[in-house]
Formats: sequence, C-alpha cells, structure tokens
Amino acid sequence: METISLIGIGASILTASSLIPQFVKMLRERGSEQVSILMLTLLLAGLALWIYYGFLQKDWIIVVSNSFAAVVNLATCVATLYFKRT
Repeated sequence: METISLIGIGASILTASSLIPQFVKMLRERGSEQVSILMLTLLLAGLALWIYYGFLQKDWIIVVSNSFAAVVNLATCVATLYFKRT
C-alpha cells in the first residue's frame, strides 16, 4: 500500500472517530446541555457531501470513513435530542 493511502486512512480514522468521546460522555452523564444541535447538523450535512464526493471520485477511503463518521454523528444527534427532552 502506498504511503499516500496510509496517510488518508490514518486521517480518516482520526476524523471519523472524533465524535466518539463526546457521544460516550453524553451517554455516561445522561445529558447533552453543552452540545450544539446546529453544529451536529452542519457536520452531518458536510459529511453527506463528502460521501457524495467520494462516490463521484470513486475514492472508497473517503466514502467509508465519512459514512462511519456520519453514523456516529447521527447517533450523537439522536442522543442529544433525547437528552434535551428528558
């Protein structure tokens, strides 16, 4: 595997997993007072565009990593809305 692909995979893993600590913290504390739903919505829109871009470019690293990030982001959005109601 080429160095450039390894750099892309590493960057993708770090970026895609960036919301996991926030999500885990929300679940532990059962609260989302400090989480901005607007930020999560904008991030989700950006991830959707990255996924589409990856399909257009046939770059599966971009598609897979941003799809994973979108799933984590969507779960964080759902948890945020749930905890803001309770």
